[in-house]
Amino acid sequence: MLSKNPTAYAARPKSQELVPSRYALRIGEIDALVVSDGVLPLPAATMAINADPADLAKWLQNMFLPPDKFDWPLNVMMARSSGQTILIDAGLGGQFSGFPRAGQFPQRLEAAGIELETVTDIIITHMHMDHVGGLLVPGVKERLRRDVRIHVSNVEVEFWTSPDFSQTVMPKPVPDVLRSTAASFYKEYQDRLQTFDDKREVAPGVTVRITGGHTPGHSIVDLVSGGERLTFAGDAVFPVGFDHPDWHNGFEHDPEESARVRVELFNELAKTQGLLVAAHLPFPSVGRVAIEGDAFRWVPVIWDY
Repeated sequence: MLSKNPTAYAARPKSQELVPSRYALRIGEIDALVVSDGVLPLPAATMAINADPADLAKWLQNMFLPPDKFDWPLNVMMARSSGQTILIDAGLGGQFSGFPRAGQFPQRLEAAGIELETVTDIIITHMHMDHVGGLLVPGVKERLRRDVRIHVSNVEVEFWTSPDFSQTVMPKPVPDVLRSTAASFYKEYQDRLQTFDDKREVAPGVTVRITGGHTPGHSIVDLVSGGERLTFAGDAVFPVGFDHPDWHNGFEHDPEESARVRVELFNELAKTQGLLVAAHLPFPSVGRVAIEGDAFRWVPVIWDY
């Protein structure tokens, strides 16, 4: 049920932003908040490295998008359950000069009245720079609790000791930045990591589980309470994936497995009718998945505010 009065995330004095950057809802007894970390401008070709360029061009045109670039939305989430405050992914951070419009989550949490000092748990879906970079921003680590628990799959941590980019197709500087950012994240936070092998209930009704595909240890997060559910899908889902789930994203380390995971997740969500939020769906990225024949359809919720 969408909350018309989400008092758990009462805002401080009004932000000067003209566009809303957070969206609150309730999943049973769990308070949730989707927060925009900004957008990442990337070449449009990275959305579909195995597609016929003419087919991709047609899709972009039909979506009223430019032919050569795409602004990837970047979302993180907060959840509160039974006294625990959980951050799900941490955005890009501010250390990447090529992406000046992302890295907004620390100030947007503050605008929502959420202190970093209150975060008890952090779930990392995977260790790409736009999911852990926010934890490397100067001043963030110092504000986090010394006993904060950072949950990430054991497979993911192991992968980034010697990552394989052989099946990816990324802009040339990106792999080196991904390597260095993952290494910096591990160096800074290794003593706070709580690794898991398959899945873990982080708080009542908040469970992280491995899907693999995008990275070997890529995970998604389920919020389940009171007969309601929401899945934060990390990078298992991209905007083009509903129309073409078989199109490979250039950032996927195992493209074939990523496509399989995507279809399996879509089928699951269509069956359960649970809400879907993903890191790179347009903010607030809250909707459901429908099936029409052999095709999937994205059904965004009507904003409740």
